[in-house]
Amino acid sequence: MGAKDIGAAGPRHVAIIMDGNGRWAQSRGRPRLFGHHAGARRVREIVEACPANGVKYLTIFAFSTENWKRTQTEVAGLMSLFRRYIMKEMQDFVRQNVRVRFIGDRVRLDEKLRSLMDEAEELTSHCTGTNLTIALNYGGRDEVARATQRLAQDVADGRLKPEDVDEETLPKYLDTCVLPDPDLVIRTSGEARISNFLLWQSAYAEYEFIDTLWPDFTKDVFHKLVSSYGSRERRYGGVKA
Repeated sequence: MGAKDIGAAGPRHVAIIMDGNGRWAQSRGRPRLFGHHAGARRVREIVEACPANGVKYLTIFAFSTENWKRTQTEVAGLMSLFRRYIMKEMQDFVRQNVRVRFIGDRVRLDEKLRSLMDEAEELTSHCTGTNLTIALNYGGRDEVARATQRLAQDVADGRLKPEDVDEETLPKYLDTCVLPDPDLVIRTSGEARISNFLLWQSAYAEYEFIDTLWPDFTKDVFHKLVSSYGSRERRYGGVKA
């Protein structure tokens, strides 16, 4: 199946839970951060593979609200990695016409990282190619709670009537309000759970749970999963005519 065929029937928006970096490193006798660095390099390959596979939107789960429970050394290493990644990759993303966005609660992140995130979003705001969304200090329940707070404030301030709140209203307050819902969600490393990722948005997404660890997730694996999506029958609660 060629890229043109995939684009016609394939997923427009793919979301990935990038799992397995630590296990990949430990299986090689290396520290977990070695795996995180390998995983960061893999992101570039998958972003570059999106246009040929007809994928317009790519959302990746980089750091969850639960990941703060990891050791202080690993968390500090990850934050350093995120800062270096943004500084290193942004000019290339501009050249590749990739628009970058971040979702998640930024309050707990350090000032330098928040500044780099803002700069990356501004620097790529004119890009019209692949839309890369990085979920950083993100949790689905946290996102819905924050969205509900904003919605409730608008009701309290009289900008929104309670009777006008329906399932079309809340998405306008989510971090992903400018993005389409994901069509395909992939989780690597053999774990078969969604780990609080895009809970509202993925109500009708297709899921792929694969054994491949994230640093081993190549563009060929990506192509295979995107291609197989086109063979699925999407009925959204209805029945085939």
